[in-house]
Amino acid sequence: MIQPAWVRAMAAYNSEMNRRTYAAADTLPDEERRADRGAFFGGIHATLNHLVWGDRIWMSRFDGWEAPSAGIPGSTALHADWGELSAVRRELDARIEGWAAGLTQEALDRELVWFSRGAQRERRDPRWLAVTHFFNHQTHHRGQVHALLTRAGARTQDTDLTAVVRLDSRGP
Repeated sequence: MIQPAWVRAMAAYNSEMNRRTYAAADTLPDEERRADRGAFFGGIHATLNHLVWGDRIWMSRFDGWEAPSAGIPGSTALHADWGELSAVRRELDARIEGWAAGLTQEALDRELVWFSRGAQRERRDPRWLAVTHFFNHQTHHRGQVHALLTRAGARTQDTDLTAVVRLDSRGP
């Protein structure tokens, strides 16, 4: 089981790593970001679009946000413009941190009932498990993007959780 402080730390890590990832991607020409480099979702731009989609769909389940109308196949093409995608990412990260700041242990301990478009059925999972998956999904695909950026010659700085998130006595 997880605690609200863990969720806040992961939201802070998520925001900072997205900032670093997008800053590294900004150093590449647009055609390099769009190039299919053999990752699960093709390239950098497409994978980062999928992450925006994933965050929006999970936050629609956790907090009632508007869900994207596209399914997984359309998740890679939500925002064709790099500047727009970057702005949406920053907005989402701020909203996720705000959501995490208000999260309680009671909320994490509840069951989450949600509909899986992929499985075409209702799911029931411990909310804490779904929240853990939410952050794991980000880390998984951002790791793919990190490899693509490295292959393209860009650098994202340190990615270690303990180097990125600094906690004080009050928590993240």
